[in-house]
Amino acid sequence: MQIPGNINDDVGLIRPMKRKTDPEVGRDAMLVMIRNDLDRLTKSNPTRHASRYDMGLFTLYQVKAEKGATLSLSGPFLGSPHAVMGMEKMIALGAERFWMLGWCGSLQPDLRIGDLVIPTDAISEEGTSQHYPLGEKHPVSDEELNQIIGKALLKKGCPFKQGTLWTTDAPYRETAKKIKAYRKRGVLAVDMEMSALMTLAIYRGVKLTALLVVSDELFDLKWHSGFSSPKLKKASGFAGQLLFAQALRYHRRLSGNRSKGNRLDDKRTVCVERRDPVS
Repeated sequence: MQIPGNINDDVGLIRPMKRKTDPEVGRDAMLVMIRNDLDRLTKSNPTRHASRYDMGLFTLYQVKAEKGATLSLSGPFLGSPHAVMGMEKMIALGAERFWMLGWCGSLQPDLRIGDLVIPTDAISEEGTSQHYPLGEKHPVSDEELNQIIGKALLKKGCPFKQGTLWTTDAPYRETAKKIKAYRKRGVLAVDMEMSALMTLAIYRGVKLTALLVVSDELFDLKWHSGFSSPKLKKASGFAGQLLFAQALRYHRRLSGNRSKGNRLDDKRTVCVERRDPVS
């Protein structure tokens, strides 16, 4: 059966919406893919009050700092459909800028477990993006927010890579042929959410940036898992705190809250390994 080419241009019957019992959220929101990273973030900021809400598909935390600055954290998420539904809900609640924290698998030999990646664009091998037609546009992240994260990493002397990701729905189908092909094209890493989140951000007219930590390696056509690696844990903790700090600082700046007494303590956000930065 032939399906009309413009079938996805119609409005969905089921729409994300704010219910009467849903909380108000600020314009800045963190999307945290990994449960341990979300737990670490909500527990490692003792001077700020975090309110917890069960949203059914994910947990929402509202972190309120001094002078009314508010940042929402939500997660965990697994895969494009789950992450997109969560982001859709956060948009419905009022979020306009998204700061995503997640993991990825390296396709390049100079990206090792614990290294950091800022995705600039993505190749989609997931099924969610096609339901959000962009016309001639390509899934990309927000350049301004990417620069904010990059500058913060450079300031701390932390190496990172920025470039293209490959997003898949099927981690058990990351074949040798695909890995070799994408590695040759210069694709940095593979994940399960990035292209769909980029597509949704453009479709809904919101901003998105991301900071990913390399959790495993595939570049030599063998799988090297770092899920239990102390370096991954340390790098994820660093990435989460840095992303949190930049999101909250950006929110305060646009809200006109520049009180010197409310500056974040960046001294505890220490780079895993200080060396010459890689861009």
